Amino acid sequence: MQKLTRADLLTLEAYHEQRAALRAKVLAHKARRKVFIGAHAGLYFEDRLTVQYQIQEMLRVEKIFVGSAIQEELDAYNPLIPDGDNLKATFMLEYEDVVERRAALETLRGIEREVWLEVDGQPRVMGIADEDLERTDETKTSAVHFLRFQLPAATAAAFKAGATVRMGIEHPAYRHALTLPEETRTALAADLD
Repeated sequence: MQKLTRADLLTLEAYHEQRAALRAKVLAHKARRKVFIGAHAGLYFEDRLTVQYQIQEMLRVEKIFVGSAIQEELDAYNPLIPDGDNLKATFMLEYEDVVERRAALETLRGIEREVWLEVDGQPRVMGIADEDLERTDETKTSAVHFLRFQLPAATAAAFKAGATVRMGIEHPAYRHALTLPEETRTALAADLD
């Protein structure tokens, strides 16, 4: 998938005028790309459109219009765009209650290294976590991680051909698995071109 450049971004004024329509389009797109593994672990699979929207929102909120600052945002977010042989996701541990979240983040240290994807007939692929910086320390994990699922060629081919895809987490304190719905599998298969 091609990375974004400044030419792909709207000016702040143009984005302001088109924001409502773009937001509706992106939210519908994102709905097909999210996977909840159990009640508290969400994977939000990124692609060129989701990253473009995130950058546009950052530029809007921060009122960024200087070329060098725009390039910094592109440099920060472009690594989230899949490369054609992988899937990339924002992994979030979601607990509404602050006390419950704090306790869970202590118990779930290392969970980001226990997320897997399995395409029918192929070996399991473990997510590679937080390549930009470590988000777990001696006492707790972070509520947000970034995962890359690097797929061998045969796994990617089976995924694109329509094989069943399962995902799960094998952490001692959090074990859940599911089969991806066809709508989600199809949406993610498009990342493998």
